[in-house]
Amino acid sequence: QVQLVEAGGGLVQAGDSLRLSCAASGRTSIYALGWFRQAPGKERELVASINWTGSRTYYAESVKGRFTISRDNAKSTVYLQMNSLKPEDTAIYYCASDSTPFQQRIGSPGYWGQGTQVTVSS
Repeated sequence: QVQLVEAGGGLVQAGDSLRLSCAASGRTSIYALGWFRQAPGKERELVASINWTGSRTYYAESVKGRFTISRDNAKSTVYLQMNSLKPEDTAIYYCASDSTPFQQRIGSPGYWGQGTQVTVSS
């Protein structure tokens, strides 16, 4: 059983930075991890993904160059550094663990965190 707990959301102004963290309990070191977000009235979308070793990352076009995903397997934690935030980044951000081990990118999440709200004012 895996539990994921996000932290670090909040209310910021456009151009500011935030760092989200997601602490995992259970064996996540062999699974790709990802950050998703869901804005009001929109579908949940994949923002960033990192493979199980931390050597390969993926970013949605909308955040490429502004967001950075990283992981520390010794601490069972995945991070999302968000810079140059825009109002359109406003959403609930969820971390997730893949359901299949040793993947290069998160595919079908097996576990989800409870989400953390990020609000960017203009």
